[in-house]
Amino acid sequence: MPKAYVFTRNGGPEVEALVEQDAPVPTPGELLVAVRAAGVNPVDWKLRTGYTGPGSQPQPFPTVLGSETAGVVQALGPDVEGFAVGDEVFGTPVTGGYAEYTLLPVAVTAHKPAGLSFTDAAALPVAAATAYDGVRRLAPAPGSTLLVTGAGGGVGNALVQLADHAGVRVFGAASAAKKDFVESLGAVHVESGAGLADRVRVVAPGGIDAIFDLAGGDTLREVAPLLADPAALISAAGEPLPVELGGAAVARARTAAVLDEVADLVVTGVLRTHVTRTYPLTGAGEALRAVESGHARGKLVIEVGA
Repeated sequence: MPKAYVFTRNGGPEVEALVEQDAPVPTPGELLVAVRAAGVNPVDWKLRTGYTGPGSQPQPFPTVLGSETAGVVQALGPDVEGFAVGDEVFGTPVTGGYAEYTLLPVAVTAHKPAGLSFTDAAALPVAAATAYDGVRRLAPAPGSTLLVTGAGGGVGNALVQLADHAGVRVFGAASAAKKDFVESLGAVHVESGAGLADRVRVVAPGGIDAIFDLAGGDTLREVAPLLADPAALISAAGEPLPVELGGAAVARARTAAVLDEVADLVVTGVLRTHVTRTYPLTGAGEALRAVESGHARGKLVIEVGA
């Protein structure tokens, strides 16, 4: 029987388990996919704790973890067009990605280019696409300055690369251990932690034009006053704090067209996924612990199928 990594109720790591369950059945507008790889994201453990932010949907327990998937189409739901059994695809699953089989909605599923591995494709639907949507929303002008908090993670590293490619001077806040990694992406590293705003003022005496926040909380409160225009702040760390500070949560397009564009950026060499470690499905808990700790560098991916 197919395996899946689930949480059985809301709570901490103790509610997670690797279980056997039947493969899901596709309904209209859905694809049954044999998973080859699944990206690991902070939203995964947040949903396990009971997070009900924008876009989250309550599901009956057990709930399969995982919000990014790449794999091979096994069956089509009724009225599905544009896909066929055997197609290699990637997208955001409706039944969780940490599994041998999942369902992908056609509206947010793209064909995987031949030049893109399943592992790299699984790093795109949430992390890289969020960065893409954020850069498009901010539309920073070449030569302007952008502060990215959480620059060493899955979304942050993609964001730094995209902004740097657009000619923006990027300042990446991350731990001292991630200094070399952040600088390799094209950013000026600024050590995160208390006093971050003062350190940013030292390296960016001309000021900061925009902020993309991936940290939230006290970090966001500290750096927000760096902006002359609060509207130049967007955050993927959850509302309502960015709105209270005059900014906004990042608006996600969540379309197959965006996935196509992001995949093309990887294939053409503009964007690197920086998958720094992979895990088997039996190691899903370990992968999630690494992301939940906040210390993961780059992107982590669970490799499921052959």
